Amino acid sequence: MRSVLIADDEPILRMSLKNKLKELGFDEIVECADGDSAVKLCLEKIPDLAILDVSMPGKDGITAAAEIRKRLKIPIILLTACYDPDTVKRAAKNGIAAMLTKPLRGQDLWPAIELACAHADEVEALKEEVEDLKETIESRKVIEKAKGALMRSRQLSEPEAFRMMQKLAMDKRKSMKQIADAILLTES
Repeated sequence: MRSVLIADDEPILRMSLKNKLKELGFDEIVECADGDSAVKLCLEKIPDLAILDVSMPGKDGITAAAEIRKRLKIPIILLTACYDPDTVKRAAKNGIAAMLTKPLRGQDLWPAIELACAHADEVEALKEEVEDLKETIESRKVIEKAKGALMRSRQLSEPEAFRMMQKLAMDKRKSMKQIADAILLTES
């Protein structure tokens, strides 16, 4: 089941967009007319995608999108009557995956959705990869400190200290970081 949230203050545009989205296979389509409702409904319904108008009463589409993206990692497409450099810059800064101009042409919707979803998946994968790399770097730092502590306390060469840590890790079936943490506790 694919779900989408549409936020636009123009009922006729929402109805037209809803019909096009049904044709594209979206089962659940949630609608609202302002940015505040868009944020609230996204957090309640957790749609697969959100399509927000830039200019809405209350909270504008970009502000609403920024709030949604802080809590949900869904792709967001903006609808706008006109592109101006500031709007595009704000949209890019707030993680908007695509922008479509009004009047909306049906043939533009499917490619924008596909690209937005692919972009969102790619961004999330990159964020996970960055987190993994940070964790690896932190582990390496701890391992290097522990190796240094062993070298000082037991007068070992660097390769000897590393081999000792490797052997402990294998014998105890622990990760090198866990061994390094234990060494730092006992050797300091």
